[in-house]
Amino acid sequence: MGQKFVSIFTKSLLWLISITMAVILAFQYLELPYSNVLLSLFSACKNPTSGSSTFNSTGPSPDAEISNNMTMFNQQNSVGEHAPEVVSKTTMPRENDTYLRTGFVLELGTETNKSLGFYECNNSSIVESVKRLGNVSATQQVGDSGYNNTRGLIPLTNCSGGENFTSKSEDRSGRPYANSPGNAPTYIARSIRPYANSPEKAPTYIARSIGPYANSPEKAPTYITPPSSSMTKVSRNITNAVLTQLDNKTISMKEENFSIIIVPKENHDSNILASEVTSISEMNKLLLQSHASYRSVRPKWSSAVDQELLQARSEIENAPIVKNDPNLYAHIYQNVSMFKRSYELMEKTLKVYVYREGAKPILHSPFLTGIYASEGWFMKLMEANKRFVTNDPKKAHLFYLPFSSRKLEEALYVEGSHSHKNLIQYLHDYVDTISAKHPFWNRTGGADHFLVGCHDWAPSETKLHMDKCIRALCNADVKEGFVFGKDASLPETYVRNALNPTRELGGNSASKRTNLAFFAGSMHGYVRPILLHHWENKDPDMKIFGKLPKSKGNRNYIHYMKSSKYCICAKGYEVNSPRVVEAIFYECVPVIISDNFVPPFLEVLNWESFAVIIMEKDIPKLKSILISIPEKRYLRLQMRIKKVQHHFLWHNNPVKYDIFHMILHSIWYNRVFSAITATNGDK
Repeated sequence: MGQKFVSIFTKSLLWLISITMAVILAFQYLELPYSNVLLSLFSACKNPTSGSSTFNSTGPSPDAEISNNMTMFNQQNSVGEHAPEVVSKTTMPRENDTYLRTGFVLELGTETNKSLGFYECNNSSIVESVKRLGNVSATQQVGDSGYNNTRGLIPLTNCSGGENFTSKSEDRSGRPYANSPGNAPTYIARSIRPYANSPEKAPTYIARSIGPYANSPEKAPTYITPPSSSMTKVSRNITNAVLTQLDNKTISMKEENFSIIIVPKENHDSNILASEVTSISEMNKLLLQSHASYRSVRPKWSSAVDQELLQARSEIENAPIVKNDPNLYAHIYQNVSMFKRSYELMEKTLKVYVYREGAKPILHSPFLTGIYASEGWFMKLMEANKRFVTNDPKKAHLFYLPFSSRKLEEALYVEGSHSHKNLIQYLHDYVDTISAKHPFWNRTGGADHFLVGCHDWAPSETKLHMDKCIRALCNADVKEGFVFGKDASLPETYVRNALNPTRELGGNSASKRTNLAFFAGSMHGYVRPILLHHWENKDPDMKIFGKLPKSKGNRNYIHYMKSSKYCICAKGYEVNSPRVVEAIFYECVPVIISDNFVPPFLEVLNWESFAVIIMEKDIPKLKSILISIPEKRYLRLQMRIKKVQHHFLWHNNPVKYDIFHMILHSIWYNRVFSAITATNGDK
């Protein structure tokens, strides 16, 4: 009896093994995407060998220490002294958002790899990137269906009732789907740079869950995401990242909570990428061309203010030559004579009507701290201003729409909805209200109206119903609808103390700035991971970090700003960064790494005279570029930073040429150079 049982058991076992092997061979032969999952069942705990593309683990690394819901790797695997902050699962609200806490299969076609410039499955590079970044938690870059031009997104039907993701940025809202991954939507995003005119040809990345959907892959949420210019990033909290297969077609990740960043080849498609970048000199040309040719909507009826604007333009274009003005250092301006005359005419002529309609907190409710404080400070000072504000709208050259893009998001965005539709509808209703109550919007279609918005969503939220308005935007991106000659670039200012916004102004003298370059910040977007990939812990002169450990009043960060020659201003999710103004505030020469970013006050300031602007593709050359700058030129740059500094300071009571007046001047200047009168015969 025992022998018979053994015989039956042996045959059954052999039969089971045969079926399993047949299934595996079938998957391999057909190159189905889940074959690597099956293979991983037979390859656990194996160490990678030379020439192998398989990396496996069934638990935490033997070098990892798990403590308080953190995973801290040893020295070679960690991000150094910042590891606890990077890997901590306890994050501040609205930061480091996480969408899904599952594994996925990332399927990369060979055409995709070629077009996007990835390392061609350089195993060690990708694994090192995973090790180095640790538990980085970040938000996928996606957008509402109304924002396809902004993000290059094409929404698909999904399993959350047709809703779509929204874009996120620093201090973002929500953790959609963190607790309900099964409800995660499907979306498709295509590259908006090399394939802007032919999105159907854009390569895609497909990420499928292999955790809860292992037995029902057809139900798995699908993510198809592109790079934002030269790379893409798919992020999750990383605890134990396991590469079960790595080749030109497939990267399969196992375990929950992981992050992988694929860094592009340094010199791949440089000609294509370079052609997509608008340089500062090209921006200046576009600005001059727009002032020569761009005209706003012709008014439906004539007004005395139109003639006043045309007269101001003539006087600015024929401005008297300025020599040795003690308040204006000529070398930092595009044309100091035109700027001075324009500013004088603004003080003498400009009248602004501020609409009183609308309820708090979205309207008439400024906030004065944080990275979006520019719009709040401007609102506060504009509404309280007695010099420019008029109660007679017939005398107004400009009409101010006093809403806060940040308050709009806080008040109306529904976490987990992944839609901006209600925010856009609110602004539409607001415009309908003022246009029904007043005739002034209808006279120009809103062309003499302006808004000030610093939140990243402001460009896309205002492009439908406020597209003719003058938009002062922090997110001033050439590739995302910024219109030269109409829109203005709004400085993004990080205000830490609302009572004393200029506290701790200044920094060490040039001779006491011991660090060549400094950067610290969260890994938002694709540029910062590349920056850290090349420079973190690579050179003692380059103080390049992830997020610094917390300190009272952010003392560590400020100390580095004050003691470094150059402060790296690398873009996050969007082109803008508060570091540009911070660098000027602490008298550190800003190094702007953000392709297609329109710097603030470009119509007035000559940014190349006091800042260093580097293309994203040149990040590997960063140090060589900086050390090639002669000491004499650095001293000149730093001196000019001090000269331009007063244009970027907030004051509780505005002073001449400060940031409040400079923002208003940008809006005035664009209005003057786009003004047009009604045709003859109009009433």
